[in-house]
Amino acid sequence: MDIAPEDNGAEEPAVERRGGWRRMIRRILLAVLAVLVLPYLLILVYALPFTRPVSTLMLSELALMRGYDRQWMSLDDISPNLVRAVMMSEDARFCLHGGVDWNQMRSVVEDALDGEATRGASTIPMQTAKNLFLWNGRSFIRKALELPLALGADFVWSKPRMMEIYLNIAEWGPGIYGAEAAAQRHFKTSASKLSTKQAALLAVALPNPFTRVASKPGRGMTRLAGVVERRARASGAYIKCIYP
Repeated sequence: MDIAPEDNGAEEPAVERRGGWRRMIRRILLAVLAVLVLPYLLILVYALPFTRPVSTLMLSELALMRGYDRQWMSLDDISPNLVRAVMMSEDARFCLHGGVDWNQMRSVVEDALDGEATRGASTIPMQTAKNLFLWNGRSFIRKALELPLALGADFVWSKPRMMEIYLNIAEWGPGIYGAEAAAQRHFKTSASKLSTKQAALLAVALPNPFTRVASKPGRGMTRLAGVVERRARASGAYIKCIYP
């Protein structure tokens, strides 16, 4: 008696579907891994002095067909007035930490756990990592990605290179990126010729350059810029990693 073989026709499509799902999941995981690894490779590339990094915001301007204004300036060509003012306004311990100011970070976490209003704890390396590789907005995911990138960048780059990149990708208004474009747009001068007052106004505009316009400061912004200007004049002990 002939015994007809079992019909496996229904099983084969199911096996093919499972194999297709596995391949798709594997591709997604590889794509996610590539996105996570790419910034660390770029950190190595950007250590080369002739590279001129662009930020994710600058790339989004291009994607939206808006364009942007940025003229790269070496740190040697940027006024020390701006370097001092930005450091005193944004990250006074820039020369002392390794990318993350853990003391400041701990204070912020403790305030949050106590239900108190928190202040910013972002260092210049953290802001540089965010601007280069991540996105704006507050989220634990972004902060979790930002911290190791800041540590990695600070480990690979010298402090002058870090400051140079930061001052060339910082946003100073709609479509205005970098110190030279900011100086030209707001004060009709070069970043190499900024006065202490102009530098302080640009520094205090950084946290929100859309509401804080350096060339049109309100009373509160002018008062804050005065504080930064005084701190910048007395910053000699804090900036030795840039100006020995």
